[in-house]
Amino acid sequence: MSEIWLRTGEATVLAADGQFTDAMPEVMIGDVRGPVGQAFAGMAGQVAGHPRMFVIRDLNQMVRPATMMTTKMTVGSEAYVELLGGIVQAATGDAIVDCLAEGILPKDQADMLCMIIMIWLDPRCAEDENLDRRDLYRTNYDATKLAIARAMKGEPTVEQLIANRQSISHYGLEGVFDADA
Repeated sequence: MSEIWLRTGEATVLAADGQFTDAMPEVMIGDVRGPVGQAFAGMAGQVAGHPRMFVIRDLNQMVRPATMMTTKMTVGSEAYVELLGGIVQAATGDAIVDCLAEGILPKDQADMLCMIIMIWLDPRCAEDENLDRRDLYRTNYDATKLAIARAMKGEPTVEQLIANRQSISHYGLEGVFDADA
């Protein structure tokens, strides 16, 4: 059995100017015989508007650890599905393989672990005639790799959260609360 029971991580990588390609994956990593493995197996069916798929790099190249990806956003078009199952899935798969290559994920436990990655793909991407596909790849690759690294390191730590409690505000709350309150 792997020593990794349940790890979680998230990251945000912002888009280039004028793009809607922000990436904000959330990841769960754990032993196939633990709670992540149970959740992973439970995702085998499809849910309307929220496709679930194994992460593959290309035909016949499913990544290890076995990883299931799904969306945080309800899918509304074929163009959205093509971006999700194309560029976003490729970036996610490449990030996972590079995490193995760089030792962020333990190679010797790759068959005993599984991951679930919840993907944010802005619906405007599917409608954007000038979509920068390289930027969509970049943000999803970088954010996935960072989310996995944070999960494996347990970041942010409790100490980091407490230390920055008064200096960091959730996006959208600027000016809503006084920092001294």
